[in-house]
Amino acid sequence: MEYGIATKCIYGQGETFAQDGTGAISFPIYQTATYAHPAVGESTGYDYSRLQNPTRQRLEEIVASLENGTQALAFSSGMAAITALMELFRPGDHIITDADLYGGSIRLFDNICEKNEIAFSHIDCSKEDPETYIQSNTKAIYIETPTNPMMNIIDIRAVSQLAKKHGLLLIVDNTFLSPYFQKPLELGADIVVHSGTKFLGGHNDTLAGFLVTASEEIAQRLCFIIKTVGSGLAPFDSWLIMRGIKTLPLRMEKAQQNALAVVKFLQQEKGVSKVYYPGIEENPGYEICKKQASGFGSMITFEVESEKLALHILKSVRLIHFAESLGGVETLITYPTTQTHADVPEEVRIRNGITKRVLRLSVGIEEERDLIQDLRQALESFKD
Repeated sequence: MEYGIATKCIYGQGETFAQDGTGAISFPIYQTATYAHPAVGESTGYDYSRLQNPTRQRLEEIVASLENGTQALAFSSGMAAITALMELFRPGDHIITDADLYGGSIRLFDNICEKNEIAFSHIDCSKEDPETYIQSNTKAIYIETPTNPMMNIIDIRAVSQLAKKHGLLLIVDNTFLSPYFQKPLELGADIVVHSGTKFLGGHNDTLAGFLVTASEEIAQRLCFIIKTVGSGLAPFDSWLIMRGIKTLPLRMEKAQQNALAVVKFLQQEKGVSKVYYPGIEENPGYEICKKQASGFGSMITFEVESEKLALHILKSVRLIHFAESLGGVETLITYPTTQTHADVPEEVRIRNGITKRVLRLSVGIEEERDLIQDLRQALESFKD
C-alpha cells in the first residue's frame, strides 16, 4: 500500500522495527557508539554507529519514502552531505552548476573541490542552455530550484532529459520546497540534496543533511562514502529531525499561506522595488514551477530602494529575527550580501542580482497579520 505524504511523514512506508519489542510510539534514540556481537561471524545487523545506527536508519527510511527514493543517507549537516557527494567525482572531472546557489555550496566548489582538481562551469540554468557547456569530461549538472536567493525556477524535466542524453548525473538541491511540494527524482533527477536543518527539521534546533537516490548503484557508492568519511548524523539529531518531519505538511501549508500574504503586502509597499517569489505570475518560472511542484513554498526575496533602507529594516524588525538559515517555525530575515553569500565574489553576487538592497525572508507559521505589521512598522519608520 502506498501511503500519502502526510502519513509517510510519520510512518515512512509503514515499516516496523522488529528489533524493538517495547511498542514505543516515539522511535528510540539508540545512543550507542558500538554493538555487541553474539559470536564470531554473527551480527545483530549493527556493528558501529559510524556505519549504521537504528535511529539514523529509521530517519533515512522516512526521508527516502518522502522523496520516493530507494536510499537516503543522513549527514551531520547539509554541507557535509554535499561534501560527501563530491567524492563521487575524480580529479579532472567537470560539473555544470547553476550560478545562483547557496553561498556555502559555491564556497565548497570554488575552494575545496577546485583544489581537488574538479572543474566547474557556473551558468544561469534558468536562461542558458547547459548543453553548450558540456565537455568531454563533464560528469554532472548541479542545480537548485527555486534558487537561493533569487528564486529562479529551473525545468527539472528538461535538464534531466539533457543529462540522460549525455550520460550525466542530475543533482537537485530540493531544500527550498522540500519533498512535500516537489519530488525531483520523479522528474528525472539522479540525486536529491537537502539541508535537513531547514524545512525537514523545521525548528531551528539542529543541523542535518541528506542525499537521496533511486539508483541502487549510486546508493552503494554513497553508502561506502558515508561510512568511510564518517559524517553520518548522530542519533539524537536524527531523532530531532524525525520529530520535525512529523509536522512537515502542516508547517509547509501554513508557512506558504503566510508567504502569499506577505508577498501581496510587499508588492504594495512604495519602499519595495521588486519581489521575487515563484508563486507570482511575474516570476519567469511561474508556469514551470506550477508544472513540477505542488506548491510555491515560503521563501521570499525582495529588493528595497536603497541599501540604507535594507539596513534599517534589519535593525528595526521586532518579531521577525535577523538571522541566517531558513525553514523553521520562526520567520527569519537574512542579508545575503553579508551572510549566506558573503564568500561569493562581489562581481558574481551583483551579476546574480544579489545587491546590497536585497533581503531574503523565510516565512514561518506565526499569525500572518503579525508578520505584516512587523514589516510595515519597519518600513514606515524609515526616514531617509
